[in-house]
Amino acid sequence: MSLLSPAEIQMQLAVLPGWTVFDGRLERQFVFHDFVAAIDFVNRLVEPAERAGHHPDLRISYNKVTVTLTTHDLGGLTAKDFALAKVIAGFKLPG
Repeated sequence: MSLLSPAEIQMQLAVLPGWTVFDGRLERQFVFHDFVAAIDFVNRLVEPAERAGHHPDLRISYNKVTVTLTTHDLGGLTAKDFALAKVIAGFKLPG
């Protein structure tokens, strides 16, 4: 696994609405109607993260969950980060 180039990162971002790259990490904030819905979302992240062997950094603030992805051992973004982001992007979220 190798780090993605800036051009590869931009191509991947083009198919992930709502996700941004900030300080070399892939990030998106999700907003829910309450804390319970936010925690339910976090719990849904467990299985795909475990299956991928790739775990996001999570920040929870009441009804907001910020998901941050990076490949820590390589110090940047790889295909693993975008693959997990695509799984998360496919979740049906409460309206």
